[in-house]
Amino acid sequence: MFCTAERPMNQRLWLAVPFLFSAAVFGLLGSAGLITASWTTVPLYPVVTGAGVAVAAAVSGGVRWRRPWQRTWLRWPYLAAVLVFGVLMGAVEVPALVTTVVGLPVLLGLVFQCLVQNDESQPASNCR
Repeated sequence: MFCTAERPMNQRLWLAVPFLFSAAVFGLLGSAGLITASWTTVPLYPVVTGAGVAVAAAVSGGVRWRRPWQRTWLRWPYLAAVLVFGVLMGAVEVPALVTTVVGLPVLLGLVFQCLVQNDESQPASNCR
């Protein structure tokens, strides 16, 4: 059984989750390309966008929705639109340096946020 956070997620933050996740993964791809000198551009893979949508869908149960109807009528159409946008952007290639410069700070911010959240909920967490 999954446990939700003790504090519900802000709706605006949830709207950014697919893009933040995708930016972090593209930052890793860009930095790997720069380090190995294997490629200079990173295609915007639809699979990465799909994974970002899956992460947003997984955490959507812990979102503080402003109105009850938003849980259904905002959540699923928004995720579908982001997924369609990611599939349409699949042919675009971005320079590896740009993805690294944008993605690595996002990745560090997400890791920091996870560590802070984990420290705050450590004593009260009793779930498996």
